[in-house]
Amino acid sequence: MRATLNGSVVATSDDIVSTGGYAYFPPDAVKREWLEKSPKTADDLRCPHGVQFYDVVIGEARHARNAWSYEAPQPKMEQVRDRFGFWKDVAVA
Repeated sequence: MRATLNGSVVATSDDIVSTGGYAYFPPDAVKREWLEKSPKTADDLRCPHGVQFYDVVIGEARHARNAWSYEAPQPKMEQVRDRFGFWKDVAVA
């Protein structure tokens, strides 16, 4: 499975965990150098799973809050701890 943004591959892996309609990639499959932590919003702070959103930055283009990970997931989401999900401008297929 691949996560792409405007033709650039942000992540690729066969080790995918799918839940809630999203595919979660392992950390070593993600181009982490393209991710920058987004400031946490009030909604982020209320998330029971310790969500951290990331901007995907490729060259001069910044795609705000297009990736996320759960740093302290509740038991029902433990299988995606420290994995990365993508949405908005990032296509996953």
